[in-house]
Amino acid sequence: MKFWMMAWLVIATSAMAAPREQRPAGDFDFYVLSLSWSPTFCLTHPSNEQCTGKGYGFVLHGLWPQYARGGWPASCDPQSRLSAEDIAKGALMFPTQALLKHEWAKHGTCSGLGPTRYLDATDAALATVQIPQQLQPFNVPNYLEARDIEQLFRQSNPAMGDHSMAVICKGKVLSEVRVCLSKELRFAGCPKSVKTQSDGGDIRIPVQPLSGVWIACNEMVGEALGVDATGRRDRERA
Repeated sequence: MKFWMMAWLVIATSAMAAPREQRPAGDFDFYVLSLSWSPTFCLTHPSNEQCTGKGYGFVLHGLWPQYARGGWPASCDPQSRLSAEDIAKGALMFPTQALLKHEWAKHGTCSGLGPTRYLDATDAALATVQIPQQLQPFNVPNYLEARDIEQLFRQSNPAMGDHSMAVICKGKVLSEVRVCLSKELRFAGCPKSVKTQSDGGDIRIPVQPLSGVWIACNEMVGEALGVDATGRRDRERA
């Protein structure tokens, strides 16, 4: 009896420790275009280059290859580097150079595209998704429900289906939206692995005010995120 229990524990532990699926670069099913709501990121990263009074709203987080059954490939070629030309091109899309390099290393290398073609695809994906006028910087309501945000995106993007995006929250605060796109960069239905993450009810949508009142805003909105005004709770970007 003791032998079989030990054997079961070994099998169970092995199953939990098994690596997630990782196909060769380029072998994936769809993309997620992740658009981060910059003011929320800046609540926990006030000294980041992205947060130095630039007044961003939604910014590019990344274009991520995904698997239809859940999961995604990551860091397919750790030795791959962006050229100076690639960095200059990516700077027109990403809010910081550090994020550009991180996203290429973690996600871009798994696209099966070289840096230039991956950045071209990212640019095309950004052009596919129109940000609603009501969600432009300094034009947003203080609160909306997740379904209201989804509806605004669908109204601004008539080709988007009812299940082509997800709203991601940190606590009760808007963090980002994720839009599902085919490998041809057309709107696609999201599988169950890409779904809205919200506690329900109203979601706070912070804005990035002028630097003189940024700390006051941090204190007010940071409480909803569980951080202090200096953004002590840090997190690594996906």
